[in-house]
Amino acid sequence: MQAPVSVIVPCYRCSETIERAVASIAAQTLPPMEVLLVDDGSGDAGKTLELLRRLQEKYQDRIGLKIISLEKNGGPGVARNAGWAAATQPYIAFLDADDEWHPEKLDIQHEYMRGNPEIAVTGHQYVVVLDSKPTLHASSISSYKNISPLSLLFKNCFPTSSVMLRSKVPFRFTPGKRCAEDLYLWQQLAFAGFPIVRIEASLVQYYKAIYGERGLSAQLWEMEKGELSNLVALYRAGSINRLLFIAATVFSIAKYLKRLVVT
Repeated sequence: MQAPVSVIVPCYRCSETIERAVASIAAQTLPPMEVLLVDDGSGDAGKTLELLRRLQEKYQDRIGLKIISLEKNGGPGVARNAGWAAATQPYIAFLDADDEWHPEKLDIQHEYMRGNPEIAVTGHQYVVVLDSKPTLHASSISSYKNISPLSLLFKNCFPTSSVMLRSKVPFRFTPGKRCAEDLYLWQQLAFAGFPIVRIEASLVQYYKAIYGERGLSAQLWEMEKGELSNLVALYRAGSINRLLFIAATVFSIAKYLKRLVVT
């Protein structure tokens, strides 16, 4: 049995973590039909691409692993779009190269979406692993939360590595946008009327804080500019009115200042 899911993993100089991420895909109780590893122009003399090819040989029989190589680095949104364009399955799931899935993640999430065909996007909660690896209890899931467009104005309700969506939704990640590009996609879908649900279980593990450490999340001001540009785009598109735009902008700046203090 395999889930009709295409898993997309952006890869940029990720040799220290990608093996763990791919192993967590291969360990799924319901493995995906295909996995697309997208080398996002790593420019490291082929080191990343060589490792991806070794992983392809190792896991080919288990998860149908494919490699896409981009000539230029375009950021995670561009890499995800490239994988999305090549995907063959009706569901898309995203995993970042430095994260790890719970073994039951695809089974639980696909089963929910298959049984609720009106839902376009699902995400779930996460845990951050800094010192020791916690025990996740996926079988204890008891609730699902509808995510409103309004809530997505003030908070990204789930990380990208938790998301599964239907491949035919009409929006994609914005090319050239490197920060908060995932949140903007969820916002576009929500304000266009596509139902979004969060599964109240932690099915992905992060090995760094959501902000304030290495990677894009460490660039606090760039992340803040990304969030603010989302609000501007939604306002110009007529998705939100002036009052909501002002309220969400003030709230976003307040969050940014708090993060500066914390970090």
